[in-house]
Amino acid sequence: MAVESVPHYTTMIRDLPESEKPRERLRNLGPGHLSNPELIAILLRVGSKGENVVNLATRSISTFGGLAGLSRASYAEICGLHGISDAKACQLLAAFELSRRVASLMPGDRAVIRSASDVHNLLGAELAQETQERLRVVLLNTKGEVLQVKDVYRGTVDESVVRVAEVLRPAVRENCPTIVMVHNHPSGDPTPSPQDILVTRNVRQSAEMMDITLADHVIIGSRGFVSLKEKGLGF
Repeated sequence: MAVESVPHYTTMIRDLPESEKPRERLRNLGPGHLSNPELIAILLRVGSKGENVVNLATRSISTFGGLAGLSRASYAEICGLHGISDAKACQLLAAFELSRRVASLMPGDRAVIRSASDVHNLLGAELAQETQERLRVVLLNTKGEVLQVKDVYRGTVDESVVRVAEVLRPAVRENCPTIVMVHNHPSGDPTPSPQDILVTRNVRQSAEMMDITLADHVIIGSRGFVSLKEKGLGF
């Protein structure tokens, strides 16, 4: 993560011409004409002492390496930014989550999972950069279209700590027939461990009893990916 620098003084939004203020620009031109910092600034509403809200938004985006990085940041990470209060962090997190949910409701834009390669294309770039293990569940409909991607666990993916109920809960809640488990190996080596295989077997057996299909468990690393289904491990 980049080290943020906080300016000592900058022009306040109230001092800008009406035509340059984010809210007025959105009202007059529409949201499509605004930059990412301007849209984030509208969510943040106000800046901090000595820094206007657009500069605060720009710094927030830059600190996390871009808009995508900011959208994946945790509550604690966002609150760690100078000038970001609890309320501002909550507003950003709520907006990003709503955008993900809206995207999942657009059938024409849904990704389709037919193989482990499709899973890697969907999540590989993100998970390969994670510094700790992260377990996600991809919810699929009967056509293999991605309905949602749910974060289930951060930390070591081990049968002693990963609860099968937590893995299956998103599918049960959304009445989803098929899931794919995905997690990363921060070491970069995607080779499945004995614990990975045992977790897969436990989830598959429990899913079958609930009429849910575990289509695959894909492990992602910086050096590639492995499909436990294709290797017959846990299946």
